[in-house]
Amino acid sequence: MQIIQLPDYLANKIAAGEVVERPASVVKELVENCVDANSTWIKVEVEEAGLQTIKVTDDGNGIQRDDIKRAFLRHATSKIKNENDLFHVRTLGFRGEALASIAAVSRLKIKTSTGNEASTVLHIEGGNVINEEKSDARKGTEIVVSDLFFNTPARLKYLKTIHTELGHITDILNRMALSHPHIRFELMHNSKMIFRTTGQGDLRQIAANIYGMSVAKQFISVKTKTMDYNIHGYIAKPEVYRSSRNYMTTVVNGRVIRSVGLARAITNGYHTFLPIGKQPIVILNIEMDPILIDVNVHPTKLEVRFSKEKELFTAIEQMIKDSLHKLTLIPSGKPSFKEKEQSVQHTMDFNIINDEEVPIREEPNEQYSNNSFNELKMDKNSYEQNEKILNDKKVDDPLENEENINALQHETTSMEDAIVDTKERVPIMYPIGQHHGTYIIAQNEEGLFIVDQHAAQERIKYEFYKDKIGDVESELQNLLVPLTFEFTHQESLYIEQHQRDLKAVGLFFENFGQNTYIVRAHPTWFPKGCESEVIRDIVDQLIKEQQINIHKLREETAILMSCKKSIKANHYLTTQDMQRLLDDLRTCEEPFTCPHGRPIIIKFTKYEMEKMFKRVM
Repeated sequence: MQIIQLPDYLANKIAAGEVVERPASVVKELVENCVDANSTWIKVEVEEAGLQTIKVTDDGNGIQRDDIKRAFLRHATSKIKNENDLFHVRTLGFRGEALASIAAVSRLKIKTSTGNEASTVLHIEGGNVINEEKSDARKGTEIVVSDLFFNTPARLKYLKTIHTELGHITDILNRMALSHPHIRFELMHNSKMIFRTTGQGDLRQIAANIYGMSVAKQFISVKTKTMDYNIHGYIAKPEVYRSSRNYMTTVVNGRVIRSVGLARAITNGYHTFLPIGKQPIVILNIEMDPILIDVNVHPTKLEVRFSKEKELFTAIEQMIKDSLHKLTLIPSGKPSFKEKEQSVQHTMDFNIINDEEVPIREEPNEQYSNNSFNELKMDKNSYEQNEKILNDKKVDDPLENEENINALQHETTSMEDAIVDTKERVPIMYPIGQHHGTYIIAQNEEGLFIVDQHAAQERIKYEFYKDKIGDVESELQNLLVPLTFEFTHQESLYIEQHQRDLKAVGLFFENFGQNTYIVRAHPTWFPKGCESEVIRDIVDQLIKEQQINIHKLREETAILMSCKKSIKANHYLTTQDMQRLLDDLRTCEEPFTCPHGRPIIIKFTKYEMEKMFKRVM
């Protein structure tokens, strides 16, 4: 078999397959170049979601006339010059692949100037320079990409609908705005303004513009610092959550990244504060020495590798836990947007994004993109929430709503300063009755409270068992009748491979035939009646994480025991029992959610009650 070197035009098309996946990929690469060029204003204009044209304009440094053609060669870059620079990358782009890849699969026009000379205008088609001319001397760069994939039509069949592709573009601009709040961004689709920011550096203002004012009011400021990392940003209170991780934005040295480890650290920080399967809304900025991160591990630079990731993940998890622990997290009982979810079902249609069905409007209006993190990825709850914000016209344009932003800042001040003593996080409540044998109705001078008795006792017992199990030494309980387990062949391989780890936690698996094992003893902290379930969990954890985390296992066991031993619904209590339960709840470390993240207490203030009964208007 003969080996040949691929010609440049074909190599560029192959590279484009990695870098230019869809119109949003073009927008991402061009906008990142604008950021690297020290732009203070970046405008993106697209026609037909970028399938027809993509125009990106900035006021950055521009490209010198002698360098303009060289910029479209593969691996031509101004960002790195030697191997040492590769490990100290401070810019978003550095590979020198983006412009060459985009030009290889489109008709491209670039107009650029450093401001000291006339602009150079270059016309490129399929990677070949067609024409070069001069124009005015406006400082900055303007790139127009037309007929994307015109010479690789097979790529077009993998693109989705216009709404879907526009959703991806909007998502890119939203995240770029969150990661660079000092830059003024504008996004237009078919000559209609979709999204713009002020560039004044106010991250809360941008968050309100993207998520909506009602969500931004629930943000709390967080920050922490270690020897290697400076972490700051906003996290939403637990009562605000979504069904996917798309609402977590993690920024490292100005670069928006994806990281399973970071996402896990964030969700661990919310442990027992969120319902199972729900994800928080978070914006985190992480600053570090570039030597501690390798950004050269993915063609689109979305994934990175940390050299001290355990330290980073621990810091983020603890920061979130500490921040939530300082707050009184009793949600209001006033009607929320979620309660109206079913009433808008008939107005929704569905498109496919990332192989998931997501709701969108039947007659899309680009203006509503201004208020969603990615309007085509909104879940049903988020849809109704943003719909109301649009009707109220509160945040249609951040440039015209400074009063709303100022009000938001004042309203969140008290929330961020709500640092109270643990014993006073839940006020004294006096029971006045019970609803359906399930909810305790209580009151005090602050208002009316509804308490889920099962969730409350779950939290009380969970903290009791967590402490009790945590104190137990690794003593073994011998069994009169051994437990028998049948595993798959793969599971059996893991058991044989990690026998030492299993013995270290007090589990001795004896081979009892093909893929069958018996256990004659187990640690005394295993809950009675749940021994087999806990052992199965240990094996599952071993396979999934390649290690056994006893702390995590004991905590999960405490959750299991608290749920099984707590009072259930339709269980009627005496007034004394209700008072005892409420008093015990006040002594809990985290008295606001059960171990599964469901709320325990709902509060109606006197004002909210009077407003519902129209005593105040």
